[in-house]
Amino acid sequence: MSGHSKWATTKHKKAGIDAKRGKLFAKLIKNIEVACRTGGGDPAGNPTLYDAIQKAKKSSVPNDNIDRAVKRGSGLESGGADWQTITYEGYGPAGVAVLIECLTDNRNRAASEVRTAMSRNGGNMADPGSVSYLFNRKGVVLVPKGDLAEDDVLLAVLDAGAEAVNDLGDSFEVVSEPTDMVAVRTALQEAGIDYDSADASFLPSMSVELDEDSAPKVFKLIDALEDCDDVQNVYANFDVSDDVMEKVG
Repeated sequence: MSGHSKWATTKHKKAGIDAKRGKLFAKLIKNIEVACRTGGGDPAGNPTLYDAIQKAKKSSVPNDNIDRAVKRGSGLESGGADWQTITYEGYGPAGVAVLIECLTDNRNRAASEVRTAMSRNGGNMADPGSVSYLFNRKGVVLVPKGDLAEDDVLLAVLDAGAEAVNDLGDSFEVVSEPTDMVAVRTALQEAGIDYDSADASFLPSMSVELDEDSAPKVFKLIDALEDCDDVQNVYANFDVSDDVMEKVG
């Protein structure tokens, strides 16, 4: 989920201990299989696979599961599904724009799941292109703050194509063009700076400010969408003040 940065970071932190760990593992394994299929099974020559494996390890996916996913994606072991990427667009409560990325082996099931989650939680599906123009594809690397200062991160990534370093509270968000993300991640590694994840994400170009009434409704919709087996990522263009976040928990 990518909307208000602090909310996204909170979700990221709790992911490893969430009751929905099984669903999280399945989504991370799918990413590994698809990365292998499109770029080969060698992480050294396939940056997308490297990052998918790192993300899975950070979320405590067992190494055996990771190894089997690599073998399935590489065709060395049977059982790999024919995953297709589909993006749905819609609007949530308060007019929040929502982009839903699915990775599925059954388009009809995915469409039905997404449509049901939207309709039951105050959302509406939208025509292709009616929402996506509000988002820009960017490379996003999350760096745990620890003892780091913002200048430490900035100095490490400045010459690697980073466009911005944002302070999210417990972590820093390094934003770049998707094509520069590997260079940014490599620059951090060379500077001895650990990172939690590196993903190509959709960042909103404008945001809707949520109040105490609308924020819980939007969070409920996004939780319902993320609970769908075929949904990999949910992006939404909302913002929430710290005061409202405290009040709604």
